[in-house]
Amino acid sequence: MGRWRPPAPSASPYITPAGFAALQEELESIWLRRRDVVEALAEAAAEGDRSENAEYIYRKKELGGLDRRIRYLQKRLPVLKVVREAPGSNAIYFGATVELCDDEDKTRAYRIVGPDETDAKAFAISMDSPLARALLGKHVDDEVRITIGEKTTTVSVVSIRYEI
Repeated sequence: MGRWRPPAPSASPYITPAGFAALQEELESIWLRRRDVVEALAEAAAEGDRSENAEYIYRKKELGGLDRRIRYLQKRLPVLKVVREAPGSNAIYFGATVELCDDEDKTRAYRIVGPDETDAKAFAISMDSPLARALLGKHVDDEVRITIGEKTTTVSVVSIRYEI
């Protein structure tokens, strides 16, 4: 029996204008990097025996990684929907920066973004994450129960603001 796995659910297609511009810039820079890697690969291949040439093997792997990322970005960019306006509501939706207070009175702010622009260091979470899904549609002062794995936490929505 093979190792067939069902396809992963597709990620939400929403992205902020800044995130879309960053992906386009990444694609352009990868093309430039690819050109340099191809030149280095050609030089390594010209050295002779490729089976024991570490530089050649390394550049082939690097080129494969760059090509995979280029292919992904070329397929993903056309399907993305750039959200340029905040919703006309005071509820939590895409693009919201939400300040939450947990059971221990610790306050944290999270920004709900698309899956292509998540950043744990900046507390930018994907709208497909369990936390964001639990928060969508909630208002200020709402209590939200969040279950992640075996841990259940109750948080309170302190503030909501939009910066799209």
